[in-house]
Amino acid sequence: MPEILLHDTRSGENRPLVAREPGNKVGIYACGPTVYNRIHIGNARPYVVFSWLKRFLAHEGYDVTFVANVTDVNDKIYDAARARGVGSEELAREMTAHYVADTDALGLPRPDHEPLASETIDGIVSLIAALIERDAAYAVDGDVYFRVRADAEYGALSHRHLDDLDQGEGIEGADRKEDPLDFALWKAQKEGEDTAWDAPWGRGRPGWHIECSAMAEELLGVGFEIHGGGSDLVFPHHENEAAQTRMGRGAELAQIWMHNGMLEMRGEKMAKSVGNISLLPEVIERWGRETVLLFFATGHYRQPIVFADETLEAASGRLARIREAARRLVDGPSPVELREHRDAFFAALADDFNTSRSLAPLAAWVSEANKREAVGRDDLVEMLDVFGLADLARGGVDGDGPDADALALLAARNAARDAKDWGEADRLRDVLRDAGWTVRDGPAGAELVPA
Repeated sequence: MPEILLHDTRSGENRPLVAREPGNKVGIYACGPTVYNRIHIGNARPYVVFSWLKRFLAHEGYDVTFVANVTDVNDKIYDAARARGVGSEELAREMTAHYVADTDALGLPRPDHEPLASETIDGIVSLIAALIERDAAYAVDGDVYFRVRADAEYGALSHRHLDDLDQGEGIEGADRKEDPLDFALWKAQKEGEDTAWDAPWGRGRPGWHIECSAMAEELLGVGFEIHGGGSDLVFPHHENEAAQTRMGRGAELAQIWMHNGMLEMRGEKMAKSVGNISLLPEVIERWGRETVLLFFATGHYRQPIVFADETLEAASGRLARIREAARRLVDGPSPVELREHRDAFFAALADDFNTSRSLAPLAAWVSEANKREAVGRDDLVEMLDVFGLADLARGGVDGDGPDADALALLAARNAARDAKDWGEADRLRDVLRDAGWTVRDGPAGAELVPA
């Protein structure tokens, strides 16, 4: 089995992946969304990156369990529900359903487990109780706070000094904390909060950080292989997760902490607070899932990636070249001469999951295949499958394209859109889908690709 190197935020080094259990069993936990509204394209990056990582590791012979949680208990949910005049549970259910539907549109398999914070209360209470018993936490007036200075390793993940830290909790609980650095594990129910649970220290609900520690432990145990998430979560969220498990269980939560970079627009990270967001379903509707996925592959996961028409157009161009080459391929193995490109593709992924570097050998394979006759598609299928794009390599067999009827339906659909008759345009799109064709709107206009 080849060595897989992954960058660990805590050590600052690329570390070899080492499975804890026989059978090369590996656990991946990636922090999912807080479901108070629809997710944007930036929120999709960790979902895509860690879904791909599972696929790559499975290709290399690992038995992977991928967990991506849903945070459905949080201050932001209470606030958003109150503003809409609905219950917090109702809003969380609605936005969770949207999240699942929106990410389903990416065409990647669901994670193996998608735990809800609201369904992990027993595990959360148990972990908090262990922290209190070990004198790493204290209860006051129904709240429970973590004693940051009790953890000698605190700050090791984010590489920050204690005196420079701010938990981001503002003045909330300041009069009850022993130290301003301490953060909430449990919050007593406040007026206007319609969801709460009973606990030994009072009725209330968990803080954000303890939720993920408990969900990860419940499904993967302590000391699992990879904990992932966006780089904006390194502090305080992941620092606090690591501290809670270290002090409550006497062991590290995860071996490797991986963090993906942010999407950027106009030099700023994409964020709801900045107001420069593009919702995931809108981006998929405009560009198509294949272009969106290939766009994510163009940047190394640890680096920021610019979200703009130019970068999506470049991904769309790459996609068109792959699709065109695939139409000329035949079923079966690829020529031996092309194997070096396939091997270089997987070698790039084994070196800190460098998807951007892997695209060069992928392009070289396509270029070489275009110069030959009757090239087998197996290598291309194998490479593209990591990105959830294997159908590109299988589509267009023998050069078959849409027939005259499908093209006529596409023209009628385009005319309906031009006339802003969205209902008719959607109806024709559905007719085409039933006929086996997906409409993709790109910079060069609409095209039909096999569904």
